[in-house]
Formats: sequence, structure tokens, C-alpha cells
Amino acid sequence: MADIKCLYQDIKTEWNKTTPNLKKCEPLINDLKIALTKLSYLPTGELTTLSKDEMILSRNILEIAVEYSVASKDIPAFERYMAQLKCHYYDYKNIIGGSENMYKLLGLNLLFLLSGNRVSDFHIELELLPAEVIQTNEFIRPILALEQYIMEGRYNKIFEAKNGTHPEIYNFFMDLLLETVRDEIGACIEKSYDKISIKEAAKRLNLKSKDAVRAFGAKKKWHLESDEVFYFSTNVTKPKEPLPSTELAEQVIFYARELEMIV
Repeated sequence: MADIKCLYQDIKTEWNKTTPNLKKCEPLINDLKIALTKLSYLPTGELTTLSKDEMILSRNILEIAVEYSVASKDIPAFERYMAQLKCHYYDYKNIIGGSENMYKLLGLNLLFLLSGNRVSDFHIELELLPAEVIQTNEFIRPILALEQYIMEGRYNKIFEAKNGTHPEIYNFFMDLLLETVRDEIGACIEKSYDKISIKEAAKRLNLKSKDAVRAFGAKKKWHLESDEVFYFSTNVTKPKEPLPSTELAEQVIFYARELEMIV
């Protein structure tokens, strides 16, 4: 226990610096992962004071590990650490109490799910939170607003939110969310236009330079001509027969008259 506390103090000291040294943090995180397996932080039967202290220590270590995984852009590690951390937040909260970082990291997890367009998982996580927290918490409510903007197609609001007030640790997933949104906008552009200029595409995609638009177009395999206009394939399969709108209208009127007579 004493060795683990020393390791925790080392990682905590480094992580609380203005610019933590990720290379220095990596071996500390790895050592702490191994050390956690020696703790009895999973409750079995009646808890002792020692096991409660170990659970609190493990929660504090996992919180740093979650933030470290985001800073190092290691998404699989983030998911693993977050899954373990949620046990402490939800299952053991009545035993070890709350954490001041709880809603910041739960909001981070919601943003991660939203950035990957995992809407079903996003709503499952929301259902675990009290209604009051969802409506008023400074970390949860803004993420819910982002999801609403996506559902309504108000993508400009999401681009504006990138420059809004949020914890610095959120920036990585905000950037991923913007990429997801741009992919959605790109899909709409392909369906809505036969062609579009780089200048107009830049406005719709909220990209600042022509080079950024060209890179996006190359990723989407858009055909760019020398006039700096993207051209899209117009080979859309059309129905073999036109929609019999006149016949349908006559049928609807006939049914309406029959219903009126019955009433």
C-alpha cells in the first residue's frame, strides 16, 4: 500500500503541472496498473477501513489514467480506464463518496460517444444520471446541447461550441466531433449538389483554407477540376415509372367522400 501511495503521489505531482511530461507519466501509469491488481479495491463482503481507502486510491489513480489516455490520444485505453472508473462512480459511491472530478469525466465520456456517433450508447449513459444533473450540471448539460444540435442539423452551433468554455481535456474529442460533423455535411453536399466551388465548400464545412478543403475532398474522393470546382456523380437510379400522383389524389378524394357519407 505504501509503495502504491508513493507512485500515486509521483504521478499526481507530475500531472498537476501546467504542462505534464507524458513520457515521464507513461512508466508511472504502467507501474500503477500493475500495482492496482494487488489492491483489494473490489468489495467482497463487509468492507474494512483499509479496503475503503484502497478503493478511493484506485479511483484517484484511474481518474488520472483517464485524462492521461486522452492526452496521449489512446482511445482504447480511455475506454478501459473509463469502464473501471464508472464502477467507482456508480457502484461504490455510497461507500467511498463522490469525487469532484466525477461529472467532468462523465461529461468527457459522453463527448467521446458523441464524437464517434454512438448515439445509442450516449443515451444509455445519460439514463444513469439524475434528471437534475442532466439539466443543470456545467459539464453534462453542454454535451446534451451538442447532441441536440446534431439531431436538429444545426451544425454551425457545434463549430461555435469548439471555441466555447470547456475543460482543456475535452479538446481532443471536440476535434473528433467536428470531423464527424464535417463528414455528415460532406454527405449532404454530395446529395444536394452536382458541383460546388472550393470557396462555397469551405463555408459549409467551416474550413479556413483551400488546402484544408482540398484535403477533405481528397478524403471523400470528390473530383476536383482545374476551375477549383468539385463535381459529383449524377448517376442516381431513378424509378422506372413516374409516381401516379393524379391517380393517388383521386383515390384520396374518393375515400374522403365515402367517409363523409358514413359519418
